[in-house]
Amino acid sequence: MLSQRQTATSETFTPAVQTSTADLLKLLDTSVAEARAALAKTTDEHLMKPWKFKVAGRVVNEDPRHVVISDSIFSHLAHHRGQLTVYLRLKGATVPAIYGPSADEQI
Repeated sequence: MLSQRQTATSETFTPAVQTSTADLLKLLDTSVAEARAALAKTTDEHLMKPWKFKVAGRVVNEDPRHVVISDSIFSHLAHHRGQLTVYLRLKGATVPAIYGPSADEQI
């Protein structure tokens, strides 16, 4: 898991396939721990450095690292929670409360 992320480049990275829910949850727990450790040891100076998003070697976006973490990671996670609710609804499952009661909960 970690060694793959450390040695892969953006051109060669392929995500490891998780074959079970337990493996996926283990990967999530490991990744969250690594992210927390990385953020805990970072500095304001490092977070102000520019981060470049490249497509085919061309810079398509450049922002300070703290902006990327806030906008592209945390806000993007909210987007995927929204996608998950649509998927759950299409599969006939009830939708859990995310930002307050859902239509499936009694108020």
